[in-house]
Amino acid sequence: MAAYWLFKSEPDVFSYDHLVRNKREGWDGVRNYQARNFMREMKVGDKGIFYHSNATPPGVAGVCRVAKTAEPDPTQFDPGSKYYDPASKPSDPRWDWVTVAPVKKLPFVSLDELKSIPELAECRLLAKGNRLSVMPLTEHEFEAIVAHATSRRR
Repeated sequence: MAAYWLFKSEPDVFSYDHLVRNKREGWDGVRNYQARNFMREMKVGDKGIFYHSNATPPGVAGVCRVAKTAEPDPTQFDPGSKYYDPASKPSDPRWDWVTVAPVKKLPFVSLDELKSIPELAECRLLAKGNRLSVMPLTEHEFEAIVAHATSRRR
């Protein structure tokens, strides 16, 4: 059974268009244990909402899918990476990534618009103080976001 996820990325660092251009990409740099554990639960074929965070305005940009399950994030071992973690060892890696691939670009749905969708009233994304870069969605939440985006004209 497929699961549904939300992936947040700053569009000036890595946008949905970057993912389309690259065809697949490791979701690197996650340095929160809860978000890492969510990635460890992911299965190939799980679907995700690609969300542009720290943008004006923030919001939904597209649909992606998990193309490869969790494996050690190589940036944790690279002293030249901003995600380097000197406490993480190759023999006992602390951080993982999943590989994601694009599915469909969506008409942009801003955070303010998401707040107006009744089916998202309990969505973690809209919860105060929730700053996780990776989080689960229910199937109902995923479908409500996609339906709202596709019901609009570009």
